[in-house]
Amino acid sequence: MPDIWKYIRKENLPHIWCAGCGHGIVMGAVIRAIDRAGLDQDKTVVVSGIGCSSRAPGYLDFNTLHTTHGRALAFATGIKLARPELNVVVITGDGDLAAIGGNHFIHACRRNIGITTVCFNNSIYGMTSGQYSPMTPKQKLASTAPYGNIDRAFDLCELAKASGATYVARSTTYHTTMLINQVTKGLKRQGFSFIEALSQCPTYYGRRNRLGAGAAMMEWYRDNALTAQAYTKIAPEERGEKFVIGDLYAADEPEYTQEYQKIIDRLAGGGAAG
Repeated sequence: MPDIWKYIRKENLPHIWCAGCGHGIVMGAVIRAIDRAGLDQDKTVVVSGIGCSSRAPGYLDFNTLHTTHGRALAFATGIKLARPELNVVVITGDGDLAAIGGNHFIHACRRNIGITTVCFNNSIYGMTSGQYSPMTPKQKLASTAPYGNIDRAFDLCELAKASGATYVARSTTYHTTMLINQVTKGLKRQGFSFIEALSQCPTYYGRRNRLGAGAAMMEWYRDNALTAQAYTKIAPEERGEKFVIGDLYAADEPEYTQEYQKIIDRLAGGGAAG
């Protein structure tokens, strides 16, 4: 078992997450994955934006940045370009990543830059009292959708794949072993890795939608998560709220900072710019 306490700033505890929130489970999975991947603690950078999930770097004993709303990937891109030898991890939420940060997300995927991004998806803007996010399911209630959300939610994994990410996976706080394995794979790969972690918010999402406490919401993940193979065997009209978890996509493509270094090396050697 890893000594997870060496990765935690104990002086910043207790944390501020609500009782039953899944974000501590996801943060624990990230810590265990970093330990399993054997990353150098002093050469690992964790970057976040704004939101409930983005409080995590305050508890993590790495080089950490708590940046502006939606801009975690922009800061992380700058770090990776300036210091490509560093391990760069982005922790973000569904609103932070998919709304104000959406453009940074698709371009980080497109570039295939060597960043591992973990989205703590709790389907709501939890820090600001429960407004609906780009990941709030249709017909679910939120403070800004008191009669039901009419927007369709993104499929962030399909968006990441279509935009050029070279490793894409999804898991939940119930499927913790799977989540640790997925983050570990993402950390070990070259290029842009994206892991979506479904994380319960009993305070603002669960309470308003009468989904019960944190444990009940995790049981809902257990009962509705399916592998891609199992999901395809169900008729579309019978799928309801079922969703797919697992490793969803992997490909080998050139990593951005390595391609950039080739240009530098060529110019340093007197090669043509074109």
